[in-house]
Amino acid sequence: MTAYDRSLFWFRRDLRDRDNAGLYHALKASRQVHCAFVFDRGILEVLPARADRRVEFIRESVVELRESLRRRGGDLVVLHGDAREEIPRLAARLGVGAVFANEDYEPAARARDGAVDRALAADGRRLHLAKDQVVFAKEEVMTRSGGPFTVFTPYKRAWLAKVDAFYLKAWPVERHAAALAAPGSATAVPTLEALGFEATNLSALPVPTGMSGAARLFADFEGRMADYAAARDYPAVKGVSYLSVHNRFGTISIRDLARAAWMAKGDGPATWLSELVWRDFYFQVLWHHPHAATGAFRREYDAIEWPGTDEHFAAWREARTGFPLVDAAMRQLAATGWMHNRLRMVAASFLVKDLLVDWRRGERHFAEALLDFDLAANNGGWQWSASTGCDAQPYFRVFNPVAQSERFDPAGRFIRRYLPELARVPDAFVHAPWTMPAEAQRAAGCVIGRDYPAPIVDHAAQRGKALALFKAARP
Repeated sequence: MTAYDRSLFWFRRDLRDRDNAGLYHALKASRQVHCAFVFDRGILEVLPARADRRVEFIRESVVELRESLRRRGGDLVVLHGDAREEIPRLAARLGVGAVFANEDYEPAARARDGAVDRALAADGRRLHLAKDQVVFAKEEVMTRSGGPFTVFTPYKRAWLAKVDAFYLKAWPVERHAAALAAPGSATAVPTLEALGFEATNLSALPVPTGMSGAARLFADFEGRMADYAAARDYPAVKGVSYLSVHNRFGTISIRDLARAAWMAKGDGPATWLSELVWRDFYFQVLWHHPHAATGAFRREYDAIEWPGTDEHFAAWREARTGFPLVDAAMRQLAATGWMHNRLRMVAASFLVKDLLVDWRRGERHFAEALLDFDLAANNGGWQWSASTGCDAQPYFRVFNPVAQSERFDPAGRFIRRYLPELARVPDAFVHAPWTMPAEAQRAAGCVIGRDYPAPIVDHAAQRGKALALFKAARP
């Protein structure tokens, strides 16, 4: 790579100054490296709510990142504007020869980076992008015929056959940290108010921010990883890693996580590593098939005319469906900005195959509400549940919300946590409270239709309608 006197490293969804591929390459190739982060108006101004936990999480993580860079002898320029304009302008002001960043695989990000690349080139500068947010990207794991995988299991086999210690090793940023530009050109981190946003309940949630927060969560999970395979599907149990938001914003390295799982023994680490492979899989699907970002991966299912009503969509969104596990999941999302992965599948299946609402409406709601929203994973998960994606759940398999509740929240602990109106409902009825006799409803202080809604649909009838929709759309 060309040697530069001065370069600029642009932090995006990689808010850490350790094991950061792009930052390592910038430091190694340059005598001096300035660092910058942009609160991008092109992203922020289209967010539907002014109280957005993601903005608060990013801001707190950026504050910690700047302090960490300062301890290394560097600093962070923090800007608020359109990144397509701010990065070329900053590069010119600092007189750098190149801008380094880590690659982003989403269609909008690719368009943004293309615009920045063209603006820099017009001024005689270069944009260098590194692979950092995945273990394998784009064409690194392909079929024997040279095409992209569209089924997960053979992709996973090829991924596991390819991975080794080389692909999982850390990029030693600290080895070249002396090239970080000394403090002097940095700017203050804008307040939430200056960014046009309001404080949320993030600080009251068990969601530590920044690199230190990610490290604490990971240290805790490493002690529980052996139990992951057995515990991960139960929302009332502390079975998952809770690292999804840190993966989303790069406050921890994917190589750290994958290496720990790859080197460990047992079903727990192997199952968790499989989840990380799913993450790579969805990134490569979006890269090779960008049409999936806005429509069905299996294009024939774009022909489905979903008959679900606005009233049913509102009831799902507002946790008024009358199915406790679905409603508890939606309340968890509203209260915390997070939803257990098993419940994401249950809630999505219910919206699409019980309420017959277009999966894209649910996908958009999750995109607005999830603290850990990631386009590739969210889109892939919704299309899996809706049976419209690659390697999707077969359309004739429909989650029964009561059976899922009985299996994965058998004592109703999760349900009661988020639906206190069901607190006194006996275990025998908590999964389907409408089956309680009237006298039992009164004794539990939960009269159906007054204290908790009756089911808004009949699951068996709706399942039949869903199957008919898919059959009609199949070629």
